[in-house]
Amino acid sequence: MPTTVDTAYLRRFTPLRSLKRENISALAKKTEARILSSGETLFKEGDSEKRTFYLVTGVIELKDEIGNVQSLTAGNENAMGPISPNLPRRCTATAINEVEYFSVDTDLLDVMLTWDQTGTYEVCDLQSEAGEGSDDWMTTLLQTKAFHRIPPANIQAIFIRMQQVNYTAGEIVIQQGDDGDYFYVLTKGRCCVTRETPLNKEGIKLAELSVGDTFGEEALISECKRNATITMIADGSTMRLGKDDFNTLMNEPLLDWVDYQEAREMVANGARWLDVRLPSEFEMSHEPDALNIPLYFIRLKLSALDPNVTHLVCCDTGRRSSAGAFILNERGFTTKVLKGGLNMTELG
Repeated sequence: MPTTVDTAYLRRFTPLRSLKRENISALAKKTEARILSSGETLFKEGDSEKRTFYLVTGVIELKDEIGNVQSLTAGNENAMGPISPNLPRRCTATAINEVEYFSVDTDLLDVMLTWDQTGTYEVCDLQSEAGEGSDDWMTTLLQTKAFHRIPPANIQAIFIRMQQVNYTAGEIVIQQGDDGDYFYVLTKGRCCVTRETPLNKEGIKLAELSVGDTFGEEALISECKRNATITMIADGSTMRLGKDDFNTLMNEPLLDWVDYQEAREMVANGARWLDVRLPSEFEMSHEPDALNIPLYFIRLKLSALDPNVTHLVCCDTGRRSSAGAFILNERGFTTKVLKGGLNMTELG
């Protein structure tokens, strides 16, 4: 049965003991101690999961592919650091007796260590702005694959420049048809996403958002009007980032542009075109074997995409495709964006 840990528990280990008070406190809230029975495996040689493991009690045997064996005994000097931290793992870790251990997200730990060593950021700086429980949404964001690609200095600036806005149930956060001005993170409460159509003026419900979910990026990147309305279901709050800061600190580091020739070569090697234009535009002309998912449906159609394939996101000019790529990057997909859009190419 996993049990929660406190900061004193974490400070027994390196490099956790070097973290500032508020940072290690936030990490402790996301960390649980677990038990491994004798003979059970903690991880196997070749594993690549980004977790950093620490031994609290008991003895672990580390055995590599050629049979070399090393033992780690809790409390000894060589057990004060991470257990075989290199990825992929170079050995298999097996419990010799009952073992207590804990693990932390490797990327989250790396970001916290970087902040501690490069600037004035502490979790308390953000909690004073976002209020109680703010570490929940911050941790959710930090653990998304998109944030792993953003430089730590940018992440620090993103959080510091965000502004908190409170809402009551039924209040509209963004209105379909308005200009885009902010990128949002939901930090408290729930939201409903609706889209008005010519046949349904009341709006079709597309999704519900919960703490840690983000929205509003499409209009900022594509410089178009808001394509949906976001309404609070319950009292809550958001943290928002202005358009210029969003584009400089978040959007640019995440987008990877390729020209048409590069894209065709990638398709020949297994990548796939993802066309985010409207079906009517797609029917007029498109790349061979392209998948068509309009931008405003892309969040709802993620299951139709193969996470193991690189998607070459395209539209007519590059605006909608860059917005689509940002959404996919946030969710761990690998994308490239066609520079200049399909209008700059002769479709095959």
